Amino acid sequence: MKLTRIESRQRRHRRIRSKVKGSPERPRLAVFRSHQHIYAQVIDDTRHHTLVAASSLEPELRSKLASGGNCQASIEVGKLIAQRSLEKGISKVVFDRGGNLYHGRVKALAEAAREAGLDF
Repeated sequence: MKLTRIESRQRRHRRIRSKVKGSPERPRLAVFRSHQHIYAQVIDDTRHHTLVAASSLEPELRSKLASGGNCQASIEVGKLIAQRSLEKGISKVVFDRGGNLYHGRVKALAEAAREAGLDF
């Protein structure tokens, strides 16, 4: 039985989530990628609470970006999530790529967040 792309991604995501847990001292940076946008959240899994969020849908980014579904949008979202995290006193996170391959938009977001000061 051949799996579809979505089923394969969901399987990878479940496998990753069984190993990656966010804690109060080192929350989880979760990335969700749709065709048109990219979203990032910093989550404390012990309290089931989102601490910081950013996406390409935000008005300040939409005015700067031609599209929310390209690498440039991912870079901007990565910088924004890092800036907001550092303002809240969060400097160390664990990275959850959401079952996506570490390539393209997911990689661009991660590298931009690292350059902006997040440690993972």
